Amino acid sequence: MLVERRLMLRRAAQVALAGGVTAATAWAAAEFGSRPKQAPRAWADPAAVRWVANQPAIVRRADWDTVAPHKGPLPAPRYASGVRAAFVHHTDSGNEYGAGEVPDIIWSIFDDHTGRQGWDDIGYNFLVDRFGTVYEGRHGGIDQPVIGAHVSGFNVGTVGIAAIGTFTEGTEVPAAMLRAISGLAAWKLSLGGVDALSTTTLTCCDSLSRYRAGSRATFAAVSGHTDADCTYCPGSSLYAALPRIRQAAAAVQRATTHPVFGPQRPMLLARPDARPCSAGGDSAPPPSCG
Repeated sequence: MLVERRLMLRRAAQVALAGGVTAATAWAAAEFGSRPKQAPRAWADPAAVRWVANQPAIVRRADWDTVAPHKGPLPAPRYASGVRAAFVHHTDSGNEYGAGEVPDIIWSIFDDHTGRQGWDDIGYNFLVDRFGTVYEGRHGGIDQPVIGAHVSGFNVGTVGIAAIGTFTEGTEVPAAMLRAISGLAAWKLSLGGVDALSTTTLTCCDSLSRYRAGSRATFAAVSGHTDADCTYCPGSSLYAALPRIRQAAAAVQRATTHPVFGPQRPMLLARPDARPCSAGGDSAPPPSCG
C-alpha cells in the first residue's frame, strides 16, 4: 500500500512538472533562481489595477490522502469572503526527506491535528516541500477562501502556507521552496485583488494570540505566523526570507499576462454560506509550529 501511495505521488509530481508552473518564470529576487523573462509592467494608475496570477501546479488532496476516507467523512468546509493575507509557517519536522516520503509526513501532520490536537482537519491550507512541490492541505477547494486552523484569531480571511521542515537560525531554506511559496502566495492573494506588497488590517477573533478578541491588527499581505502569535514559527531563517518572498510574489503578479482592471474585487465574491467571526470565526485554536 505504501509503495502504491508513493507511486501515485510520483505520478502527480511528474504531471505537475510536465505542466510547468507559469508563475515560476517571474522571480524578482536573483537568489531564487533565474531572472524574469518579462519585465514587470508599468501601469499608469497602479491603484486601479488588480492582478490575477497564474495558478501554480498543486498536488491535490486526493493524490496524497488515502487515510481520511477510512476515518469517516470530513465536516463541510467553512469559507470567508476572500483571502486578504497569507501566513507562512514551518511544520517543525525533519528537513532531510525524499520526495516519496512527503505523503507520510503530511499524513502524520493530519493525524496530529485531528488526533492529539482534536481538530476536524489538517490546519494548513497548503504545504510546500523542499523540492518546491505544493500540496493541497485543508479540504474545501484550492481556489476558495477556506477557513483553516493555522493562526489563532486570524484564520478568517487568510491562507496558511506551511513549509515542510524546521527553519530555525542557521538553517538554509531551499530556493525551490521559496519559489513555490512565492508563486502560491501570488496566486491566492491575486484571487482577491490583493497586492503581495500591500498591508491589510484584520480583526482578531479570540484572545489566544498576541491580540485581544475584537482588536484590529495590521499585517503585511505575506506575514509569518509569529507576527500574529507568540511562537517562533516559521523559524528565523524562513522569517528572514519573507521580504524576498513578497518581492518575488509581487513580480509574479505584475508579470501576469491577464491583469484585471477596475476597483472591483475580481474572481471571489462573498460566499452566501460564509460565517462571520461572531458566529464561530476560528474552528479551533491553531497548531503549534514551534
